[in-house]
Amino acid sequence: MSLRVVSHTCSNTEIVCALGCADLLVAVDSDSDFPPEVVGALPQLGRDLALDTEAVRALSPDLVLTSLTVPGHERVVDGLRDAGLRCLVIEPYSLHDVYRSIHDVAAALGVPARGAALVEGMEAAMPARPARPDAPRVLVEWWPKPVIGAARRSWVHDLIERAGARNALDAHNAPTATPPTPPAADAIVMSWCGVKVENYRADVVLRREGWQEVAAIREARVQAVSEAFLGRPGPRLVDGYRALRDLVERFHARTPAH
Repeated sequence: MSLRVVSHTCSNTEIVCALGCADLLVAVDSDSDFPPEVVGALPQLGRDLALDTEAVRALSPDLVLTSLTVPGHERVVDGLRDAGLRCLVIEPYSLHDVYRSIHDVAAALGVPARGAALVEGMEAAMPARPARPDAPRVLVEWWPKPVIGAARRSWVHDLIERAGARNALDAHNAPTATPPTPPAADAIVMSWCGVKVENYRADVVLRREGWQEVAAIREARVQAVSEAFLGRPGPRLVDGYRALRDLVERFHARTPAH
């Protein structure tokens, strides 16, 4: 008898599918949008912060995959537990934590070897590149106003460093930070949460009051990378790494070492 699994959060859904276990899913949250051929055929039980707990319970799942990756998720998790549902709660910060989460999900689904293979593949696809002395300082923005960015205690910090760059917010020992003054950033990546990438607007960043002396603004080095590739702690972080690596390579092509 196979498990009946409800996935809450995009990253958990994508992990399940990358493990080849999409057939175990009986429902997902309404924010899960990948892979479309899987999620489009499943009941969608509400946004990630407004999951319909009664609808989840009505499906009699053996396991609910949930997380604490977004402020407010704790209320959803408490509601699921109060309903007597068996939950696996994911709470990654670093890239290592993301890998551990994949192992945990794979073990819960009975496919630990697939989890190991998925992590091994991600590691191979994201080699650590040495940072040049003039490596760009990169600000990855989760939100533009107020500015909220990825700080030191985050998987994005790890990806930035692996790509051969430096995190413009690495002085902030937290998952996210709102810098009190404009940071010294050579490049800014818009990865706005809850916004479709086609709606990211570089002009919002380039016109930001008080930031005109920031190198990224002066040189118009502002680019979009979908939050699906940087904000979801799952297999598609590989795509985020590649985007950051491309940014670093283009930066060095414009500013060659002397």
